[in-house]
Amino acid sequence: MKAEGWLFSVMAAFFAVTGLVYGFWAREPAGKAILAVGFLMSALVAFFWFVQHRRRGRGRPQDRKDAEIADTAGPIGFFPARSGYPVLAAVGVTVLALGVVFALWLVVVGALVVALAVFGFIFQYGDDGGA
Repeated sequence: MKAEGWLFSVMAAFFAVTGLVYGFWAREPAGKAILAVGFLMSALVAFFWFVQHRRRGRGRPQDRKDAEIADTAGPIGFFPARSGYPVLAAVGVTVLALGVVFALWLVVVGALVVALAVFGFIFQYGDDGGA
């Protein structure tokens, strides 16, 4: 997790330097805003990875200099099986966007479908403890 934190820190630094140079030379506000958002998003992800590294310590073999390839063997974690909820969420967002263009009642229907999909995502593995 430390390597990922440094990767996103370098990205944030790149966006910061590029944004400062662009902001000095260019008179166009959209590019400045995009580079600022890129910096903020990269910094947020870097901060997340550094916090995760601090919480979990040096548990991963990828974060240790003395690790061997065999140290990465074994179960990695829980990966969910197939799910229909991503498709349901996509349909809901599509209906919601069409409702913005065509009719208010479609916005309500799309919001309900999105809410159902999010509810399904959250409680999909609630009955078996997440395993």
